[in-house]
Amino acid sequence: MEALHTRLRRLSRVVVPQPIYFITTCTHQRRAILNNDVVASILAKEWTSARERHGWLIGRFVIMPDHVHFFCTESSQASAKTLNQFMQAWKQWTAKAVIAAKASGSPVWQPQFFDHVLRSDESYAEKWEYVRQNPVRAGLVTEPSAWTFQGHIDFDHPHA
Repeated sequence: MEALHTRLRRLSRVVVPQPIYFITTCTHQRRAILNNDVVASILAKEWTSARERHGWLIGRFVIMPDHVHFFCTESSQASAKTLNQFMQAWKQWTAKAVIAAKASGSPVWQPQFFDHVLRSDESYAEKWEYVRQNPVRAGLVTEPSAWTFQGHIDFDHPHA
């Protein structure tokens, strides 16, 4: 007798067209060096040039003292770097600028980063709510809107 149920194979890869990634990356040894105007300006400047230099669009972001959260998606440029290449270049350029501004010694960043592909509008809204509440949970402000080290660059999500 044949089995009534056949085992479904697990997908080895999920393809999401033009995915939005939720990125988190931390400073080396979780040093609190990011939440000042000089460093925030350096990070925002590199995010602003990410489209032209790396082929990536940057959405909303929050800069915490020892880590950053941001949303990004690959542009339609044929020369766009992979996510790993983009993050490596972004960390390299921001680290050089932060060190040159004497805002930190070397190294600035931990080598790795966390990425998560968002699969729905609800996922974006859920992640954004988590990100924007981060300064409140850390006791840095009482309302998310009071945190000055946040914003968006290339795109904003209509459901967040």
